[in-house]
Amino acid sequence: MRRSGSPGIFIAMIAPAFFLAGCAGIGPGPVATVWDTTPGSVFEVPAVFRSRTGCRIETLLYRPSTPSVDGLAVLAPGFFRDQRHLRDLARALAVRGIPTLTLNPCASRPWGGRQVQTGADMRDIARGQGARRVVYGGFSAGALSALVAARLDERSAGVLGLDLVDNGGIGIGMARGLDRPLIGLWGDPGRCNAEGNGRQVFDSARQGRLTAIPGASHCDFESPTDWLCESLCPAARPGSEARRREILGRSVAAVVDLIRAPQRSRATSPRATRPKTD
Repeated sequence: MRRSGSPGIFIAMIAPAFFLAGCAGIGPGPVATVWDTTPGSVFEVPAVFRSRTGCRIETLLYRPSTPSVDGLAVLAPGFFRDQRHLRDLARALAVRGIPTLTLNPCASRPWGGRQVQTGADMRDIARGQGARRVVYGGFSAGALSALVAARLDERSAGVLGLDLVDNGGIGIGMARGLDRPLIGLWGDPGRCNAEGNGRQVFDSARQGRLTAIPGASHCDFESPTDWLCESLCPAARPGSEARRREILGRSVAAVVDLIRAPQRSRATSPRATRPKTD
């Protein structure tokens, strides 16, 4: 049986808590910091982007001292989460020489994630960076926004979805028209991932590939997570740290493969159009 798995009830339940936690973590960043690692240094460069809707989007670019590709990864957090929870993945990608940008979406509201608008914002932000190839990625509702961004951007090399949660069939519609790889990691079905409704999205994609992480909770796909997520979405099995390391390693490998794959033309592909509603 196919599940509709609407996340509306869960969103209504957790929105106040995520709102408070998210606001507590958003603030002005440093002018620039350097994270020393191997083989080189990673510069963290904060910036502010103004959405077409007029709202303010805080971003953080993890820029390797020696980029290995003329490309970019753009990562979006989950519903009412923020870019702090993508830090480990962004740093790991930058260590591999891939410039990586995270963002705090400004379109979300307590009554709805507005993932289509966030996807359009991700596309616009990536264009401003001037990269020739872009991998869009995200966690939960952020993975849905990443899928929208890839559908709208002709430079997209593919999508990384971490425990993707669909909303109103947006993901299924976007996946059906996507002519790039849609790579996903998936946890155990539960209320926090809308009973695993993201699986239908990957089933709808022409180049969808979904890998299950047995025992993984929704929070295992954040890096790092925090007490709020773990209290609302507790793991059913021990071993979250080991699962999180596996997820991080698989995620980095997927992005590296996508961004370094031979580029194909979209000349014969259906034209990407933005849906009218969220």
